Amino acid sequence: MNADQVINKILTEAQQQADEISRKASDNSALQKRQTEEELADYRAKTDQLAAEAGEDKLRRMLANARMGNAKQLLAAKVEILDDVFGRAKKAVNDLPDEDYLSWAMAMMKQAVESGDEEVIVGKDEKRIDSEFIKKVNRELGTGFKGNLILSSEKDSFSGGFVLSRGKVQINATTDVMIDALRESMEIELSQGLFGSE
Repeated sequence: MNADQVINKILTEAQQQADEISRKASDNSALQKRQTEEELADYRAKTDQLAAEAGEDKLRRMLANARMGNAKQLLAAKVEILDDVFGRAKKAVNDLPDEDYLSWAMAMMKQAVESGDEEVIVGKDEKRIDSEFIKKVNRELGTGFKGNLILSSEKDSFSGGFVLSRGKVQINATTDVMIDALRESMEIELSQGLFGSE
């Protein structure tokens, strides 16, 4: 083999090795590209899934907040309606015609009296419960009671009804307290009647 043949053989073998290296590099590059594309597709799918879950979670939170806000507004409206109903009830009792108001006051006083010698405190604007009315109550108290109720010279800031006072014990029969007690006992039932069971 002459020098040209040896050089050609070396060049041919070098070319074959270069082609083999290039083919392997190309195969390797294709494999890496395919793996990278698969990883990228998997990453995109996971990212899309996480974004969708985050969006759903955010939507759920927004809906829950909206429902809570609506429930608060509805409750506030219901409370306002009940306040109005019971406010009108207080006014209605205080605005009763004299005969009806005094009949109500008589029944309440006879029920509230414990000994018959309490002091009766009325509101500062009360004109209907007077000493004549107290005398009438004393006559109607009946057996077991002293019949010595007296009208106090002290007047309080409530609008209707009365307070019975004996020593340190007071029985509050003002319209505010009576209607508030009635409200407590009736509020659930009245709410269901007005607003239904929700």
